[in-house]
Amino acid sequence: MNKITVIGAGNVGATCANVIAHKDLANEVVLLDIKEGLAEGKALDIWQTSSINHFNTRVVGSTNDYLKTKGSGIIVITSGIPRKPGMSRDDLIKTNASIVKEVTEKSIKYSPDAIIIVVSNPLDVMTYAAFLAANKDPHKVFGMAGILDTGRYKAFLANALGASPSDIHAMLLGGHGDTMVPLPRYTSVSGIPVTELLGKEEIDKIVDRTRKGGGELVSLMGTSAWYAPGAAVSQMVEAIVDNQKRIFPVCAYLNGEYGIKKLYLGVPVKLGKGGVEEIIEISLNADEKKLLTSSAESVKKVMKVLDDMNLFEE
Repeated sequence: MNKITVIGAGNVGATCANVIAHKDLANEVVLLDIKEGLAEGKALDIWQTSSINHFNTRVVGSTNDYLKTKGSGIIVITSGIPRKPGMSRDDLIKTNASIVKEVTEKSIKYSPDAIIIVVSNPLDVMTYAAFLAANKDPHKVFGMAGILDTGRYKAFLANALGASPSDIHAMLLGGHGDTMVPLPRYTSVSGIPVTELLGKEEIDKIVDRTRKGGGELVSLMGTSAWYAPGAAVSQMVEAIVDNQKRIFPVCAYLNGEYGIKKLYLGVPVKLGKGGVEEIIEISLNADEKKLLTSSAESVKKVMKVLDDMNLFEE
């Protein structure tokens, strides 16, 4: 691929640009930020590792100059502010939706055919905001959450099992955060169901820790995570660039799948050069369906907050 743009040069964005560059997925990675000099500095720092880490992808920075992003095949949006003390959820949604709307519109002006991957929070509703702003086919606008969530889930399972995380395969559904739906029935270790290796109580503890995974890191560091989110979105970029047809949990637009319509929600998809090339419907038992419905209702409430703001009225 000729060019990939990462908007937002904070910890997540810079880590994402760094991992993409290391994998040589494009001729050029453009890192863009609104803060003067930040993207240029981080891009230069990454580029100076090229001879040490043996990659050829040029990494360049830009302060709000979208012309430099022209012709990007993929645009990763990490922009937004974290929730501050005393800030309501609605205020956070309004602020970040306005940011995501602006950067999406500016990006697609110069890269109308680009695939857009959203990482900004609250993830499900920000993906929806980007979709509304981009006004393009939803298979080309989707969000990163499930790969991060399964990454955490697999890391916790690897610790409990004393096994390699590479041998653990897992799937989860639903919104990003407390309403996510991990699926122990679809979790295995080298083909062995995890339920054969761990008791229900231990699995339940790991599932609960996964749901609260982001909050655990915030409480430890005073800020949100970046290594795992940056690596997770880079894995999605790699699947698209190399047309790998990987099956990943992705925040995708549902229009009838799982009985859910006109909603962005985490589901398994096939990811390739066309973006979300297929939404995969797996069979769920009654308890799993109930959890997914509850998760969808929670996301709908947040999306209604955005709709009621009328940011996207003509």
